Amino acid sequence: MAETSNPKVTPLRAADDIPGAGLNVGAAPTREPPHNFDAEQALLGAILTNNLAYGRVSEFLRPEHFAHPAHGRIFDAATRLIEKGQVANATTLKNLFDQDADLDAIGGAAYLARLAGSATTVINAGDYGRMIFDLHLRRQLIGIGEDVVNEAFDHDPEQTATGQIEMAEQRLFDLATTGQADSGFRSFKDILVKAVDMAEAAYKREGALTGISTGLIDLDKLLGGLQSSDLVILAARPSMGKTALATNIAFSAAQSYHRALSEGRTQVVNGKTKAIDGAVVGFFSLEMSSEQLATRMLAEAAEVDSDKIRKGELTSDDFNRVVQASRALSQIPFYIDDTPALSVAALRTRARRLQRQHDLSMIVVDYLQLLRGSPGPGGRSQENRVQEISEITRGLKALAKELNLPVIALSQLSRAVESRDPPRPQLADLRESGSIEQDADVVMFIYRAEYYLSRKEPDPGTDKHLEWQTQMGDLHNIAEVIIGKQRHGPIGTATLQFEGRFTKFSDYIADNRIPDVH
Repeated sequence: MAETSNPKVTPLRAADDIPGAGLNVGAAPTREPPHNFDAEQALLGAILTNNLAYGRVSEFLRPEHFAHPAHGRIFDAATRLIEKGQVANATTLKNLFDQDADLDAIGGAAYLARLAGSATTVINAGDYGRMIFDLHLRRQLIGIGEDVVNEAFDHDPEQTATGQIEMAEQRLFDLATTGQADSGFRSFKDILVKAVDMAEAAYKREGALTGISTGLIDLDKLLGGLQSSDLVILAARPSMGKTALATNIAFSAAQSYHRALSEGRTQVVNGKTKAIDGAVVGFFSLEMSSEQLATRMLAEAAEVDSDKIRKGELTSDDFNRVVQASRALSQIPFYIDDTPALSVAALRTRARRLQRQHDLSMIVVDYLQLLRGSPGPGGRSQENRVQEISEITRGLKALAKELNLPVIALSQLSRAVESRDPPRPQLADLRESGSIEQDADVVMFIYRAEYYLSRKEPDPGTDKHLEWQTQMGDLHNIAEVIIGKQRHGPIGTATLQFEGRFTKFSDYIADNRIPDVH
């Protein structure tokens, strides 16, 4: 578009009226933030002449996106009239702006008539709107850049360089995802093609699942696998086995991916060859060190008591199994980040990097309450923990959608669950924020009745003790995974086998049950 104005319209040159105009942002001392008053005039003229032009920009354009404040006020007034079903033109807007100081400075109500006289066609309105929006983003980028420079020069001891980087990344992410001009409706025909592609991929997978298999048959039956873009919350009280189950699922997914890749069961996505089954896993372990997590996985894979591995009390046979398991584990696409007190912004940055480098396709966070929200002003964390947890869950859900992968986030439950008999967890027990339930696509709870019953042992030699022993035998190594919420499917309970020595969950096979197969 030409940088000179339409001959019918006097160009607006009131740079002083534009926030930040004339600011020294580089080598040239008089350089102004990017703007195009001609485009703003042309778009407003089109809207005032034919209100249908508004429909081409209403989805993404806002009053604050205009460089000149008077143009923003005109657009806002026109928006309010049009959305009420009324006509917005120079005549209907005149009364609204008779006393407007901003309009008075550029010609008053007569300026509305001049805008209408400079109207472009409705067809071009969308292009002008996107240009205005793009220039607004550029001005915002300049503002973020200036803040980053000023904060880097500031010697506040409470603001580390890493913290400043995370704040800058968060602001850039918010700018990139707010009010995107390219969002909108897609035809149902195009969406159906994508749905059929997903069904075809499920047909070719082991177990015919639409999502990533958990490695547990009964759980897969309820979930249909772990779905892309889903936030899955796995919650339980301490000692129920949250980390063990998450590790089992992640290990199974990585192992399936490696096996499918080696067997040639692949597909080409965006020019890259990927395995049909399983996932490349990124595990954010905020509670345990990477070595402790690796020990758990070794114990599971080798079926050796994890306590013996930690204490070095291994027989030669145990050690050989550990060595063999370690060789197999070293081949799977499993990546661990054990940085403590990680912020959700830093987690997002690292996940993006891992996806670029290694095609990340599943994330596990252990656990949610140990993440930090974005720093507030001055680099300090938010004081309201409920708001911070809400921000974290929104961030994890946004990350799942952005990277198109499942995110499994572990969560603690409140002590209220233990005041019930039996202490089976419910959605209301999610700790610190209702937003966890709101933002999650799936909420799962782990419940092991054996754990609670073992702490209620009666006096030995009594009838109650004999009854207690019978109950303990019935509940031995049995765990329940309760699906408390699922957007795409039913709620229910999957019964699993839990072997504490190996920190391993597996399919439950009752004496009177023939095991299912994938």
